[in-house]
Amino acid sequence: MRALSAGSCFAEASQPRRDRSRRGLARSDPLDASEPGGRRRLYSARSKTSIDILGTRTAGREPVEGIALSQLLQVLINGLAVGCIYGLIALGFVLVYKATEMVNFAQGDLMMLGAFFGVTLIGDFGLPWLLGLLLAVLSLAVFGYLLDAFVLRRVLGEPQFAIVMLTIGLGFVFRAVAGLVWGYDPQSFPTPYTGKTLRMGEVVVSYENLTILLGTFFLCLVLFLFFRHTRLGIGMQATSQNQLAAYYVGIPVKRVFSLVWAISAGVAAVAGILLAPVSLVQPGMGFIGIKAFAAAVIGGFGSIPGALLGGWIIGISEQVAGVYLPAGFQEMTAYGILIIALVLRPEGLFAQVQRKKV
Repeated sequence: MRALSAGSCFAEASQPRRDRSRRGLARSDPLDASEPGGRRRLYSARSKTSIDILGTRTAGREPVEGIALSQLLQVLINGLAVGCIYGLIALGFVLVYKATEMVNFAQGDLMMLGAFFGVTLIGDFGLPWLLGLLLAVLSLAVFGYLLDAFVLRRVLGEPQFAIVMLTIGLGFVFRAVAGLVWGYDPQSFPTPYTGKTLRMGEVVVSYENLTILLGTFFLCLVLFLFFRHTRLGIGMQATSQNQLAAYYVGIPVKRVFSLVWAISAGVAAVAGILLAPVSLVQPGMGFIGIKAFAAAVIGGFGSIPGALLGGWIIGISEQVAGVYLPAGFQEMTAYGILIIALVLRPEGLFAQVQRKKV
């Protein structure tokens, strides 16, 4: 089954629509109302009626400049929402790497598991959306803790290649288990904001995108306060600076590693549940973790702000390419930017030389 792209689904989420069924409904391509190649028409040649980025017709002709500006603003908002999802997944990459120097290529698949936990708790059990979100995050955080304690801890000190191959293999296992448990048909679950929109002039912001933006900023604020003002957060920073020194001053390094994996898995669960109303949940959705990895590299693989910035760069670039460039450019945008970044600034945008404190 072809993996769904997160970026290609956000344009659809910005228009009013009927409430979708929770399971198994096919979704129309958000570019159906566009010209071949993914370009959206500004005017219909026959009807002389303006057509905006959402594919909806409006009576009369409007100035081309106004349509172009509203189209650009719409693309930027959608791109920011896409970038927040990439940034949250990239944040999981960065957290694990800073603490353990491991690269977790199963991070996208953890996001997929978090979305399926939301399907079960909110869709099947009928829990309120917020309660289901909290329980899904807690469940996946426990899963991440146990995954490190019983699997990943066994390969500490092994070559990086072995660790990378292990995480890639775990991703395949997660996708297979998700297919066996939940099936391969796209699924979703009800949310309090499904189908609602906020209109600002000619620009329409869906509540799905608005929730993604607000949820990302809130989560980043919580993580900032946790690492800056809690004893456990400061201990995690000390462990990432120097594991041996942290061990000598009494910090339980192995337990800290497991807690970092738990936080990383919890962040992935938040990303999955925020993405679910926009891109239906199915086992292949975890492949967007590859683009999130590119975002982490672009921002600087050890930088938490860089992960979010890299996600925004890729998200906005994908949306711009999907609207203004021919078909095919949207899917290759992330990797093209990654190649350019590695050539011009391989250490990343926010990379800096840090002195390890002992």
